[in-house]
Amino acid sequence: MKRRVVLIGGFNKTRTLAVSLIKKGYKVTAINSDMDKCAELAKVNELDVFNGDGSKPFILEDANVYNANIAIALTDRDDDNLVICELCKKKFKVKKTVALITDQRKTEFFYRMGIDDVVCAITTLASVIEQHAIMDEMSTLIAVGGSQLKIAQVRIGSAAPAVNKKIWELNLPNEVIIGFISRGDKNIVPRGETRIMSGDILILISTSRHENQAIKQLTGNVGATASVDMPLNILEREMAGQVKT
Repeated sequence: MKRRVVLIGGFNKTRTLAVSLIKKGYKVTAINSDMDKCAELAKVNELDVFNGDGSKPFILEDANVYNANIAIALTDRDDDNLVICELCKKKFKVKKTVALITDQRKTEFFYRMGIDDVVCAITTLASVIEQHAIMDEMSTLIAVGGSQLKIAQVRIGSAAPAVNKKIWELNLPNEVIIGFISRGDKNIVPRGETRIMSGDILILISTSRHENQAIKQLTGNVGATASVDMPLNILEREMAGQVKT
């Protein structure tokens, strides 16, 4: 059975997210209080659309939110998004709720209220800018004309040579970039002064010729990584897509 996602409020973000989720095999429902926007959303193939105020329980009930796996509140009002997620979680027993907010200072409060994921528009914008900075840096280091790149997920063990070293101290080949670090519940866009810690998961971007050398420098072991080949133009789209609305 397809997993079901309900998108409440919003328009441009909702339409873009709906198209992406449907392509990935999700069953998607959109709820919007504006009839004209509902008509536009209804043009998206396989998207179910309901007209109404998603902060009202009877509208959520009409849209059969009970059967949703994920509810995402995308209105332009933080308080409405909180109410929507609270209703979906507590009244309709939706397992996972996501709220869009415009005020970053409210993030911790939303989590305390039981919202599973909080997405701040300002933080997201900053992350997009960071990602573009990475791509600009990489373009100066790697010939982009049809180059074949490797993307590897590299786990840093406690005995790895890279542990406690700053990135600038690693002396990696110029054709290698650490594009992203996952550290516990934190996601880090690294810079030269960023220190590698035991348990870090690195997303390594490199040419095929330099991948093994870089992995060995970082971990002391070439094995135990997951990597894929990717042309640069596809890589750019994928990195841009890492920031979710």
